[in-house]
Amino acid sequence: MFLTLTLLRKGIPGKQWIGKYRRPRAITWQMKRNMVKHLEREAENEYWISRPYMTMEEEHGHATERRAQSWLNIKQAKFANFPEHKLIADHLNHLRITKTW
Repeated sequence: MFLTLTLLRKGIPGKQWIGKYRRPRAITWQMKRNMVKHLEREAENEYWISRPYMTMEEEHGHATERRAQSWLNIKQAKFANFPEHKLIADHLNHLRITKTW
Protein backbone atom coordinates (compact mmCIF):
# COMPACT_ATOMS: atom_id res chain seq x y z
CA MET A 1 0.00 0.00 0.00
CA PHE A 2 2.76 2.47 0.89
CA LEU A 3 4.66 1.50 -2.26
CA THR A 4 1.58 2.24 -4.38
CA LEU A 5 1.09 5.66 -2.77
CA THR A 6 4.75 6.45 -3.27
CA LEU A 7 4.83 5.36 -6.90
CA LEU A 8 1.51 6.79 -8.04
CA ARG A 9 1.70 9.92 -5.87
CA LYS A 10 -2.06 10.34 -5.69
CA GLY A 11 -3.43 13.22 -3.69
CA ILE A 12 -1.75 15.86 -1.63
CA PRO A 13 -0.18 14.75 1.63
CA GLY A 14 -1.41 16.50 4.76
CA LYS A 15 -3.43 19.68 4.53
CA GLN A 16 -4.21 20.61 0.95
CA TRP A 17 -3.92 24.41 1.29
CA ILE A 18 -0.65 24.73 3.26
CA GLY A 19 2.81 23.25 3.03
CA LYS A 20 5.37 22.50 0.36
CA TYR A 21 3.09 20.29 -1.75
CA ARG A 22 -0.07 22.35 -1.42
CA ARG A 23 -2.83 22.58 -3.96
CA PRO A 24 -2.54 25.76 -6.01
CA ARG A 25 -5.42 28.15 -5.57
CA ALA A 26 -7.48 29.01 -8.65
CA ILE A 27 -7.31 32.67 -9.69
CA THR A 28 -10.78 34.11 -10.28
CA TRP A 29 -11.81 37.25 -12.13
CA GLN A 30 -12.75 38.86 -8.79
CA MET A 31 -9.22 38.33 -7.52
CA LYS A 32 -7.82 39.92 -10.70
CA ARG A 33 -10.24 42.86 -10.41
CA ASN A 34 -9.34 43.43 -6.76
CA MET A 35 -5.63 43.31 -7.52
CA VAL A 36 -6.00 45.82 -10.35
CA LYS A 37 -7.98 48.16 -8.07
CA HIS A 38 -5.33 47.80 -5.39
CA LEU A 39 -2.52 48.61 -7.84
CA GLU A 40 -4.41 51.62 -9.21
CA ARG A 41 -4.98 52.94 -5.69
CA GLU A 42 -1.31 52.44 -4.87
CA ALA A 43 -0.26 54.26 -8.04
CA GLU A 44 -2.51 57.20 -7.17
CA ASN A 45 -1.06 57.34 -3.65
CA GLU A 46 2.47 57.39 -5.07
CA TYR A 47 1.42 60.19 -7.42
CA TRP A 48 0.17 62.37 -4.58
CA ILE A 49 3.07 61.54 -2.28
CA SER A 50 5.59 62.53 -4.97
CA ARG A 51 4.26 66.13 -5.08
CA PRO A 52 4.97 68.16 -1.92
CA TYR A 53 2.26 70.32 -0.37
CA MET A 54 4.65 73.15 0.50
CA THR A 55 7.89 74.33 -1.02
CA MET A 56 11.08 74.17 1.01
CA GLU A 57 10.93 77.94 1.65
CA GLU A 58 7.34 77.71 2.93
CA GLU A 59 8.12 74.69 5.05
CA HIS A 60 11.08 76.29 6.81
CA GLY A 61 9.88 77.65 10.16
CA HIS A 62 6.16 77.43 9.40
CA ALA A 63 5.28 75.78 12.72
CA THR A 64 7.55 77.56 15.19
CA GLU A 65 4.85 79.85 16.56
CA ARG A 66 2.34 77.02 16.93
CA ARG A 67 4.90 74.79 18.63
CA ALA A 68 5.90 77.57 21.04
CA GLN A 69 2.24 78.19 21.91
CA SER A 70 1.56 74.49 22.46
CA TRP A 71 4.64 74.27 24.69
CA LEU A 72 3.35 77.18 26.79
CA ASN A 73 -0.05 75.49 27.07
CA ILE A 74 1.59 72.26 28.25
CA LYS A 75 3.68 74.17 30.77
CA GLN A 76 0.69 76.05 32.14
CA ALA A 77 -1.31 72.83 32.43
CA LYS A 78 1.56 71.27 34.36
CA PHE A 79 1.74 74.15 36.83
CA ALA A 80 -2.06 74.43 37.21
CA ASN A 81 -2.12 71.55 39.71
CA PHE A 82 0.94 72.77 41.56
CA PRO A 83 0.17 74.05 45.10
CA GLU A 84 0.72 77.70 45.93
CA HIS A 85 3.87 78.90 47.66
CA LYS A 86 3.65 79.05 51.44
CA LEU A 87 5.93 81.01 53.72
CA ILE A 88 7.46 79.48 56.84
CA ALA A 89 5.61 82.14 58.87
CA ASP A 90 2.31 80.65 57.68
CA HIS A 91 3.38 77.23 58.93
CA LEU A 92 4.49 78.52 62.33
CA ASN A 93 1.71 81.08 62.81
CA HIS A 94 -0.14 78.86 65.31
CA LEU A 95 2.79 79.16 67.76
CA ARG A 96 2.30 82.93 68.21
CA ILE A 97 -1.01 82.80 70.06
CA THR A 98 0.39 83.80 73.47
CA LYS A 99 2.44 86.81 72.38
CA THR A 100 0.77 90.05 73.35
CA TRP A 101 3.18 92.58 72.03
